[in-house]
Amino acid sequence: MRLALLQPQFAPNLYDLAAMLKADRIIWNDLEQWSRKGRTHRTVIKGEQGKQWINIPIKTEDKKKAIGDVRIEHDEDWTEPFWNAIYHSYSEATWFDFFVDELQYDVEKATEFEKLIDFNIYFFGRMMTYLELDMEYELASQIPDFDPNPDLFLQHTGADILYQEYDAKNYQWLSAKAKPSLEKHPDYAQLGNTFLPECSIIDLLMNCGKESFKVFDEITQT
Repeated sequence: MRLALLQPQFAPNLYDLAAMLKADRIIWNDLEQWSRKGRTHRTVIKGEQGKQWINIPIKTEDKKKAIGDVRIEHDEDWTEPFWNAIYHSYSEATWFDFFVDELQYDVEKATEFEKLIDFNIYFFGRMMTYLELDMEYELASQIPDFDPNPDLFLQHTGADILYQEYDAKNYQWLSAKAKPSLEKHPDYAQLGNTFLPECSIIDLLMNCGKESFKVFDEITQT
């Protein structure tokens, strides 16, 4: 059995999506302490100058809480610059016009969510709908025998393969037994002259849209 143990993200990159696509069981660890270095509140898009992070602000008093307890800082007007970054980066992308209205609606809907994890669940679900993927996962907080030690939890589940979050050594409890989800990041028809890996699935959606299944087929075959 293949287990994916990741933190809940609203728009993961292809390394973390690959872990979920390859796994038989997916756990989103909402019990770990939130970290500014993590990707629960931010993701990478390809901007005019290359790699660009877009962020959801977190309430200062929540920054030492578990991921499942942190709240979005709505006193800061963040949805407009968040959306503007996506708009200016992808307005010329192949599938932008097809998804622009729905995606803008999804970003603006963040104002209705108090907790970050609830927005992440909502936005991730919408992205899966657009990419035509059926993704089932569990929250660690809802698993009675969940163990924060990934090695012990691996034993409890009886899994023989463990995937964890890509490049997460600075903020996630990692197991030496974890295997990389991808040996090589897939290329696809990305806007711009130079391909930038590690972008979120927002980048894939804007560039490949409903043709993204070709990338997923490549991922699951490697």
